[in-house]
Amino acid sequence: MKLPRRNFLYLAAGAAALPSVSRLAWAQAYPSRPVRLIVPVAPAGASDITARLIGQWLSERLGQPFIIENRPGGGNSIGTEAVVRAPADGYTLLLCGIFNATNATIYDKLLNYNFIRDIAPVAGVIRDAWVLVVNPSVPAKSIPEFIAYAKANPGRINMASAGTGAGSHVAGELFKMMAGVDLVHVPYRGGGPALTDLIAGQVQVMFATTISSIEYIKAGKLRVLAVTTATRWDELPDIPTVDEFVPGYEASYWAGIGAPKNTPTEVVDKLNKEINAGLADPKIKARLAELGSTTLAGSPADFAKLIAEETEKWGKVIRAANIKPQE
Repeated sequence: MKLPRRNFLYLAAGAAALPSVSRLAWAQAYPSRPVRLIVPVAPAGASDITARLIGQWLSERLGQPFIIENRPGGGNSIGTEAVVRAPADGYTLLLCGIFNATNATIYDKLLNYNFIRDIAPVAGVIRDAWVLVVNPSVPAKSIPEFIAYAKANPGRINMASAGTGAGSHVAGELFKMMAGVDLVHVPYRGGGPALTDLIAGQVQVMFATTISSIEYIKAGKLRVLAVTTATRWDELPDIPTVDEFVPGYEASYWAGIGAPKNTPTEVVDKLNKEINAGLADPKIKARLAELGSTTLAGSPADFAKLIAEETEKWGKVIRAANIKPQE
């Protein structure tokens, strides 16, 4: 039987709409089981703290556990690749950050993925200053004094970082180049272990995130000399910026949520909406402010733009400093 043309068009239109309707219904039901949020660094650092804060919010809002899974190692590539290889269904997410932008240059030929191509940006979460902190045994109490001390002791001051290519590393390399000092880089498997050794005096200086170091600063276990952003930090208004003594210096840590490429747009948009709602929540905003962080609310496209800009900026620093995968 031959259908009238009008009936045929109605049926064709209905069939074409089925995939989008089913995707929308599926997204509305998401999540129907626990979600893994992989953090590619060790516990206790800024990335881990951020993941646990936003994971708790998403668990409460969406009614399913968001389980934090730390997978450090490989310059943050082990955890990232686990998400790249995971099903694109929204049940495996990545706490991504500046380390992914730097790895794109440092590990370019060694990675089995391309971060910009293989991870779908979901939402930015925080942007954070680093603070140049020293063990209290270091005699310098200001940036000029520290630069003078470093120049008087070339190659004898150990600079900790969360790992080769981590934000704390490249921020330090930028400082070394602009201030003309020779500090010995000591990479760790995450910001937490690096801070532990800094407090113990095994290393002398670190560009630490405010979110991971503020409690140690307030307790007198670390001495802060400066913040790395262009403006001073409200939590410590008397602490100068590095730029006040090394003109043109600026660096900041950032983190957000990513998912495997081809994750349904409806799922990405749902997660983005809920994350932005969390960043607008007074309690979360207050908690982040206490830790020295500012919120990084925006669309997935906004987060993608930030990733591209940071990849380009730090790629130039990495090439100039000749940073290699192994030191």
